[in-house]
Amino acid sequence: MLSSSILRGALALAFFGSAQLALAHALPKVQQPGPGATVSAPHEVAIDFGEALEPTFSKLIVTNAQGTQINTAKSAVDASDKKHMSVALPDLAPGVYKVQWTAVAADGHRTQGHYNFTVK
Repeated sequence: MLSSSILRGALALAFFGSAQLALAHALPKVQQPGPGATVSAPHEVAIDFGEALEPTFSKLIVTNAQGTQINTAKSAVDASDKKHMSVALPDLAPGVYKVQWTAVAADGHRTQGHYNFTVK
């Protein structure tokens, strides 16, 4: 039978090991325009992530209130800063826009999410 100190040590190791795995996911740190922001028409959407991204599998898509994709250019991960991804936008009319992001960290972990911003 395991002693209680060995059992506590094993549980602590399992907890901290799983916490480090969670930190390996690429999550947004700074978003421009930000979630819920009301802005003049931006010419790009940019997100800085907490981890380096795999450019081939990471992307940004911007849609209008009707769900139509409005970015014609593909998103790109910055070659000199693999934590930065952006996509160029055409001239935007006033309204609500949705940013959908998919981020695959260099270690292969995939995260995704979305948020809205408003053009005044």
